[in-house]
Amino acid sequence: MAYVAPEDSYKQKIAQLEADELLRISGTKRAWLEFRRNRFALVGTAFIIFIAFMGAFASIVSTHDPYKQSLRKRMKPPTTEHWMGTDELGRDVYSRLVYGARISLFVGIVGTTVGVICGTIVGLISGFFGGWVDTLVMRVIDIMYAFPGIVLAILIISVLGPSLINLIIVLAIYAIPTLSRIVRGNVLSLKEQDYVVAALALGAGRTRIMFLHLLPNTLAPIIVYATLGVAFAILTTAALGFLGLGVQPPQAEWGNMLSNGRQYLRKAPLLMIFPGALISMTVISINLIGDALRDALDPYIQS
Repeated sequence: MAYVAPEDSYKQKIAQLEADELLRISGTKRAWLEFRRNRFALVGTAFIIFIAFMGAFASIVSTHDPYKQSLRKRMKPPTTEHWMGTDELGRDVYSRLVYGARISLFVGIVGTTVGVICGTIVGLISGFFGGWVDTLVMRVIDIMYAFPGIVLAILIISVLGPSLINLIIVLAIYAIPTLSRIVRGNVLSLKEQDYVVAALALGAGRTRIMFLHLLPNTLAPIIVYATLGVAFAILTTAALGFLGLGVQPPQAEWGNMLSNGRQYLRKAPLLMIFPGALISMTVISINLIGDALRDALDPYIQS
């Protein structure tokens, strides 16, 4: 028999007690406790809250007008007056990053939310009714899947034109196929459960069954996908802005700040480093939160 050190035995007992405690409490509280145990997710959550606060109160926390130009101060290094320097037109980089956070988070959250709502409804209808409805819906989804994400986004923006509203539409359209398949797969298995059959036998309407019986039991994968979808939406927004197809100048947005800074990469590399770092840290933080939510909400994953 292998020797077990006393401290290892103590840790094992503590872990077992924590696991037993998790089984005795409610699902929501258990999910929160599981999420709270993930330190990386807590750090990511704190960073996202910080960025959201900066964006929401940009007019207060910014030090300069983000659109005010001063060619005499163009491409200055960080100073006490301009904390992150100035860009090619003499605008304060810090203030533009703060206002860019507002746009990036707004577009990412709203676009993903619209896509989640539409994708959830499509998945519910397709999975619940089945038959020719399911076949028709899934063939349309297959056609949408035939286009890579960024190619589809570029195609739609090229047709509709670059604007904030059109960017939200693009992100919503891209979120629909994946989420609708996730919801459809869950509904196909859930609608055979006894409580759904009993509700049908008691005369419950189809809308009531879909939204009061099936939807609540599919919320876990929807929440996880929505969280990760926001990260992808922010990344797509930045990519389209970098290509000149997203938020248009002079509006401050991280993607178009990257695009403008690449022309001065050797002379003023900070013009690309600051927005690039913010994009990376924001996406990584949201992905950490999404992974933690997946572990916390999935009853089959043992932490």
